[in-house]
Amino acid sequence: MKVFITRDIPEVAYKLLKKNSINFDYYREDRPIPKNILQKKVKDCDALISLLTEQIDAHLMDQMPNCKVIANFAVGYNNVDVDYAKSKKIFVTNTPNVLTESTADLTIALALSCARRLYEAERMVRLEKYKGWKPKMLLGVEMKGKFFGILGAGRIGGAVAVRAHAFGAKIFYYDSHKNYDIENGFYARKVTLNTLLRKSDFISIHLPLNKNTHHFLNQERLSLIKSTAILVNTARGEIIDESYLIKMLKKNKIRCAGFDVYENEPAISNELLKLNNVVLLPHIGSATEEARNGMAELAARNVINVLKGKKPISPVY
Repeated sequence: MKVFITRDIPEVAYKLLKKNSINFDYYREDRPIPKNILQKKVKDCDALISLLTEQIDAHLMDQMPNCKVIANFAVGYNNVDVDYAKSKKIFVTNTPNVLTESTADLTIALALSCARRLYEAERMVRLEKYKGWKPKMLLGVEMKGKFFGILGAGRIGGAVAVRAHAFGAKIFYYDSHKNYDIENGFYARKVTLNTLLRKSDFISIHLPLNKNTHHFLNQERLSLIKSTAILVNTARGEIIDESYLIKMLKKNKIRCAGFDVYENEPAISNELLKLNNVVLLPHIGSATEEARNGMAELAARNVINVLKGKKPISPVY
């Protein structure tokens, strides 16, 4: 049995594969694997561990006749043609739960960074422009007593609600299903999308990316957000019409936005880079030792189970 891994991932995955006598290889350069190399590497693999940077499409799957499972090293799996994989009886798995806490932590960190203008403050100090305390210098806002709107109240959205409640925020959420845990435990209220956008002081995105959520926050919906609000995205960049959001930020029609993901990632708009009312991070929502080790272990265990004739732990269909 042979497994190919599209990037070097934490050692825990390799140890598990070795322990189960499964051969593996991985792309050794610290960048997305070129498509022509990927096509060569997967021809005889029984399993593939992939990253979001790789498009696992029908053409690629046709070149891996022995593949039984594609284990995506992520919660999202919009980079995999799941329907085609299903038609070829290839399992597709992801890594839920293990990165919930790290992503929720970062979401709140981004929200607070925007609220307290940490980017501007840190830059002031680094540029040696801080000349002493002033009563009106870099005034921000508190989270306590504010409406915190969550778009998508699944695992991560629910964990964000817990944290926002701890800071004294009042929780709104929009989702197709009720989340009784955050309603009963943290007084969260399920509201319409328009209500959430119009009334929230903080808006945090936790929707999956699919054909229904691409540009979910389009021009019409973004225009509903009040000018004093803070918008944070740790989900997928394509969920927002980024070019229109930039126009809003330029005209101060929104207080601040925190980005961990971008519409054309890894490319970032030059206009966005010039703005002061943004906090920009390099997709580090799950970048903790605990989360990345958990993702590697779960991806490897999914592969091991399938190659041993068992059911995967976290299939996406």
